[in-house]
Amino acid sequence: MEKIISIANQKGGVGKTTTAINLAAALAVLEKKTLLIDFDPQANATSGLGFDPEELNAGIYECMMSGVDPHTVVLKTTTPNLDLIPSHLDLVGAEVELVNMPNRERFMQQTIEKIKDEYDYIIVDCSPSLGLLTLNAMTASDTVLITVQCEFFALEGLGKLLQTIKRVQSRFNENLDIEGVLLTMYDSRLRLAKQVVEEAQEYLKELVFDTLIYRNSKLGEAPSHGKTIFEYDALSIGATNYLNLAGEILQHNSSEKPNEAL
Repeated sequence: MEKIISIANQKGGVGKTTTAINLAAALAVLEKKTLLIDFDPQANATSGLGFDPEELNAGIYECMMSGVDPHTVVLKTTTPNLDLIPSHLDLVGAEVELVNMPNRERFMQQTIEKIKDEYDYIIVDCSPSLGLLTLNAMTASDTVLITVQCEFFALEGLGKLLQTIKRVQSRFNENLDIEGVLLTMYDSRLRLAKQVVEEAQEYLKELVFDTLIYRNSKLGEAPSHGKTIFEYDALSIGATNYLNLAGEILQHNSSEKPNEAL
Protein backbone atom coordinates (compact mmCIF):
# COMPACT_ATOMS: atom_id res chain seq x y z
CA MET A 1 0.00 0.00 0.00
CA GLU A 2 1.34 3.43 -0.94
CA LYS A 3 2.18 6.08 1.65
CA ILE A 4 2.16 9.81 0.90
CA ILE A 5 4.33 11.94 3.19
CA SER A 6 4.52 15.74 2.99
CA ILE A 7 7.64 17.35 4.43
CA ALA A 8 6.71 20.74 5.80
CA ASN A 9 7.75 23.73 7.88
CA GLN A 10 6.84 27.34 7.17
CA LYS A 11 10.34 28.37 8.22
CA GLY A 12 13.07 28.20 5.60
CA GLY A 13 16.55 26.84 6.17
CA VAL A 14 15.51 23.97 8.42
CA GLY A 15 16.65 21.08 6.22
CA LYS A 16 13.28 20.48 4.58
CA THR A 17 14.43 19.98 1.00
CA THR A 18 17.60 18.18 2.08
CA THR A 19 15.35 15.78 3.97
CA ALA A 20 12.93 15.39 1.08
CA ILE A 21 15.71 14.46 -1.35
CA ASN A 22 17.66 12.18 0.93
CA LEU A 23 14.75 10.47 2.66
CA ALA A 24 13.29 9.66 -0.77
CA ALA A 25 16.70 8.40 -1.90
CA ALA A 26 17.13 6.33 1.27
CA LEU A 27 13.74 4.66 0.77
CA ALA A 28 14.78 3.92 -2.82
CA VAL A 29 18.09 2.46 -1.62
CA LEU A 30 16.05 0.22 0.70
CA GLU A 31 14.24 -1.03 -2.41
CA LYS A 32 11.03 0.93 -2.06
CA LYS A 33 9.63 2.36 -5.27
CA THR A 34 9.64 6.08 -4.43
CA LEU A 35 8.38 9.25 -6.08
CA LEU A 36 9.60 12.68 -4.97
CA ILE A 37 7.30 15.56 -5.87
CA ASP A 38 8.97 18.97 -5.82
CA PHE A 39 6.12 21.20 -4.65
CA ASP A 40 8.22 24.27 -3.93
CA PRO A 41 8.41 27.09 -6.56
CA GLN A 42 12.10 27.46 -5.74
CA ALA A 43 12.57 24.01 -7.35
CA ASN A 44 15.55 23.17 -5.15
CA ALA A 45 14.67 19.48 -5.03
CA THR A 46 14.61 19.44 -8.83
CA SER A 47 18.03 21.07 -9.20
CA GLY A 48 19.34 19.07 -6.25
CA LEU A 49 18.72 15.90 -8.23
CA GLY A 50 20.62 17.19 -11.23
CA PHE A 51 17.85 18.68 -13.38
CA ASP A 52 17.70 22.27 -14.62
CA PRO A 53 14.14 23.56 -14.04
CA GLU A 54 14.57 26.05 -16.90
CA GLU A 55 15.10 23.25 -19.39
CA LEU A 56 12.01 21.24 -18.46
CA ASN A 57 8.82 21.50 -20.48
CA ALA A 58 6.37 20.55 -17.73
CA GLY A 59 6.13 19.65 -14.08
CA ILE A 60 3.77 19.59 -11.12
CA TYR A 61 2.29 22.99 -12.05
CA GLU A 62 1.03 21.73 -15.42
CA CYS A 63 -0.33 18.58 -13.79
CA MET A 64 -2.35 20.57 -11.28
CA MET A 65 -3.48 23.55 -13.30
CA SER A 66 -3.75 22.14 -16.84
CA GLY A 67 -4.63 18.52 -16.16
CA VAL A 68 -1.43 17.16 -17.71
CA ASP A 69 -1.01 13.43 -17.00
CA PRO A 70 1.65 13.14 -14.26
CA HIS A 71 3.07 10.07 -15.98
CA THR A 72 4.26 12.31 -18.81
CA VAL A 73 6.33 14.58 -16.56
CA VAL A 74 7.97 11.95 -14.33
CA LEU A 75 11.77 12.02 -14.54
CA LYS A 76 13.97 9.00 -13.85
CA THR A 77 16.79 9.92 -11.50
CA THR A 78 20.22 8.32 -11.36
CA THR A 79 19.13 6.48 -8.20
CA PRO A 80 17.33 3.20 -8.94
CA ASN A 81 13.72 3.15 -7.63
CA LEU A 82 13.62 6.96 -7.34
CA ASP A 83 11.51 9.11 -9.68
CA LEU A 84 10.86 12.86 -9.62
CA ILE A 85 8.00 15.13 -10.62
CA PRO A 86 9.82 18.46 -11.00
CA SER A 87 8.89 22.01 -10.12
CA HIS A 88 9.42 25.42 -11.70
CA LEU A 89 9.03 29.06 -10.70
CA ASP A 90 5.66 28.98 -12.51
CA LEU A 91 4.30 27.20 -9.44
CA VAL A 92 4.19 30.61 -7.72
CA GLY A 93 1.25 31.43 -9.99
CA ALA A 94 -0.74 28.45 -8.78
CA GLU A 95 -1.13 30.06 -5.36
CA VAL A 96 -2.94 32.99 -6.99
CA GLU A 97 -4.85 30.97 -9.59
CA LEU A 98 -6.27 28.60 -6.98
CA VAL A 99 -7.79 31.30 -4.78
CA ASN A 100 -11.15 31.56 -6.54
CA MET A 101 -11.43 27.98 -7.75
CA PRO A 102 -13.90 25.46 -6.29
CA ASN A 103 -12.29 22.66 -4.28
CA ARG A 104 -9.07 24.64 -4.44
CA GLU A 105 -7.52 22.47 -1.70
CA ARG A 106 -7.83 19.25 -3.72
CA PHE A 107 -5.96 19.93 -6.97
CA MET A 108 -2.83 18.15 -5.74
CA GLN A 109 -4.91 15.24 -4.49
CA GLN A 110 -6.47 14.82 -7.94
CA THR A 111 -3.02 14.74 -9.50
CA ILE A 112 -1.59 12.19 -7.06
CA GLU A 113 -4.62 9.92 -7.45
CA LYS A 114 -3.59 9.30 -11.06
CA ILE A 115 -0.19 7.90 -10.15
CA LYS A 116 -0.04 6.87 -6.49
CA ASP A 117 -0.72 3.17 -7.03
CA GLU A 118 2.61 2.80 -8.81
CA TYR A 119 4.75 3.71 -5.79
CA ASP A 120 5.40 2.46 -2.27
CA TYR A 121 6.20 5.97 -1.04
CA ILE A 122 5.49 9.44 -2.36
CA ILE A 123 7.46 12.24 -0.70
CA VAL A 124 6.23 15.82 -1.21
CA ASP A 125 8.66 18.69 -0.64
CA CYS A 126 6.39 21.58 0.42
CA SER A 127 7.15 25.27 0.06
CA PRO A 128 8.24 27.16 3.22
CA SER A 129 4.80 28.65 3.87
CA LEU A 130 1.36 27.73 5.13
CA GLY A 131 -0.43 28.89 1.97
CA LEU A 132 -2.62 27.08 -0.54
CA LEU A 133 0.19 24.94 -1.91
CA THR A 134 1.00 23.47 1.50
CA LEU A 135 -2.72 23.07 2.16
CA ASN A 136 -3.02 21.13 -1.11
CA ALA A 137 -0.10 18.90 -0.16
CA MET A 138 -1.51 18.09 3.26
CA THR A 139 -4.96 17.38 1.86
CA ALA A 140 -3.38 14.87 -0.50
CA SER A 141 -1.13 13.23 2.10
CA ASP A 142 -1.38 10.48 4.66
CA THR A 143 1.10 12.10 7.03
CA VAL A 144 3.24 15.19 7.57
CA LEU A 145 6.91 15.02 8.52
CA ILE A 146 8.03 18.22 10.24
CA THR A 147 11.68 19.29 10.12
CA VAL A 148 12.99 21.35 13.05
CA GLN A 149 16.45 22.89 13.18
CA CYS A 150 18.46 22.42 16.38
CA GLU A 151 19.02 26.12 16.94
CA PHE A 152 17.63 29.05 18.92
CA PHE A 153 13.90 29.68 18.32
CA ALA A 154 13.73 26.20 16.74
CA LEU A 155 10.28 25.45 18.14
CA GLU A 156 8.97 28.93 17.37
CA GLY A 157 6.16 28.72 14.87
CA LEU A 158 5.69 25.01 15.38
CA GLY A 159 2.37 25.67 17.11
CA LYS A 160 1.07 27.46 14.01
CA LEU A 161 2.05 24.51 11.83
CA LEU A 162 0.33 22.07 14.17
CA GLN A 163 -2.80 24.26 14.07
CA THR A 164 -2.73 24.13 10.26
CA ILE A 165 -2.50 20.33 10.39
CA LYS A 166 -5.51 20.21 12.73
CA ARG A 167 -7.42 22.50 10.38
CA VAL A 168 -6.72 20.19 7.46
CA GLN A 169 -7.78 17.21 9.58
CA SER A 170 -11.08 18.81 10.52
CA ARG A 171 -12.01 20.23 7.12
CA PHE A 172 -10.26 18.40 4.29
CA ASN A 173 -8.47 15.20 5.35
CA GLU A 174 -9.64 13.55 8.54
CA ASN A 175 -7.06 10.76 8.14
CA LEU A 176 -4.05 13.09 8.07
CA ASP A 177 -1.54 12.24 10.78
CA ILE A 178 1.90 13.43 11.87
CA GLU A 179 4.63 11.10 10.66
CA GLY A 180 7.02 12.62 13.14
CA VAL A 181 9.23 15.57 14.00
CA LEU A 182 12.76 15.36 12.66
CA LEU A 183 15.50 17.34 14.38
CA THR A 184 18.07 18.55 11.84
CA MET A 185 21.47 20.28 11.81
CA TYR A 186 22.36 18.75 15.17
CA ASP A 187 25.82 19.56 16.53
CA SER A 188 26.71 17.46 19.57
CA ARG A 189 29.38 20.00 20.58
CA LEU A 190 26.78 22.69 21.24
CA ARG A 191 24.88 22.81 24.52
CA LEU A 192 22.07 24.70 22.79
CA ALA A 193 21.52 21.87 20.31
CA LYS A 194 21.19 19.38 23.15
CA GLN A 195 18.72 21.70 24.90
CA VAL A 196 16.57 21.91 21.76
CA VAL A 197 16.49 18.11 21.55
CA GLU A 198 15.50 17.85 25.21
CA GLU A 199 12.77 20.49 24.84
CA ALA A 200 11.38 18.86 21.72
CA GLN A 201 11.30 15.45 23.36
CA GLU A 202 9.64 16.88 26.48
CA TYR A 203 7.04 18.87 24.52
CA LEU A 204 6.37 16.52 21.61
CA LYS A 205 7.25 13.20 23.26
CA GLU A 206 6.86 10.18 20.96
CA LEU A 207 6.36 12.40 17.91
CA VAL A 208 10.11 13.08 17.81
CA PHE A 209 12.11 10.64 15.68
CA ASP A 210 14.93 8.80 17.43
CA THR A 211 17.12 9.66 14.45
CA LEU A 212 18.93 13.00 14.54
CA ILE A 213 20.31 14.59 11.36
CA TYR A 214 23.78 15.80 12.29
CA ARG A 215 25.24 18.96 10.83
CA ASN A 216 27.35 17.62 7.99
CA SER A 217 29.14 19.55 5.24
CA LYS A 218 28.59 16.72 2.74
CA LEU A 219 24.81 17.20 2.99
CA GLY A 220 25.25 20.82 1.99
CA GLU A 221 27.64 20.05 -0.87
CA ALA A 222 25.69 17.21 -2.52
CA PRO A 223 22.88 19.32 -4.09
CA SER A 224 25.36 21.62 -5.82
CA HIS A 225 26.58 18.52 -7.68
CA GLY A 226 23.03 17.40 -8.46
CA LYS A 227 23.44 14.30 -6.31
CA THR A 228 21.83 12.67 -3.30
CA ILE A 229 24.05 12.12 -0.27
CA PHE A 230 24.31 8.44 -1.21
CA GLU A 231 25.78 9.27 -4.61
CA TYR A 232 28.00 12.05 -3.27
CA ASP A 233 29.40 10.38 -0.16
CA ALA A 234 27.72 7.15 0.91
CA LEU A 235 30.05 6.81 3.90
CA SER A 236 29.23 10.21 5.40
CA ILE A 237 27.35 10.69 8.64
CA GLY A 238 24.57 12.35 6.62
CA ALA A 239 24.04 9.19 4.56
CA THR A 240 23.94 7.09 7.71
CA ASN A 241 21.45 9.47 9.34
CA TYR A 242 19.01 9.35 6.42
CA LEU A 243 19.25 5.58 6.09
CA ASN A 244 18.43 5.34 9.78
CA LEU A 245 15.48 7.69 9.33
CA ALA A 246 14.15 5.62 6.43
CA GLY A 247 14.56 2.46 8.48
CA GLU A 248 12.68 4.06 11.37
CA ILE A 249 9.81 5.07 9.07
CA LEU A 250 9.63 1.60 7.50
CA GLN A 251 9.60 -0.04 10.90
CA HIS A 252 6.89 2.29 12.15
CA ASN A 253 4.67 1.96 9.09
CA SER A 254 4.91 -1.68 8.19
CA SER A 255 6.73 -3.45 11.02
CA GLU A 256 9.60 -4.06 8.64
CA LYS A 257 12.89 -4.67 10.29
CA PRO A 258 15.43 -1.98 9.39
CA ASN A 259 18.59 -3.05 7.61
CA GLU A 260 20.98 -4.67 10.08
CA ALA A 261 23.78 -2.51 8.75
CA LEU A 262 22.14 0.73 9.85
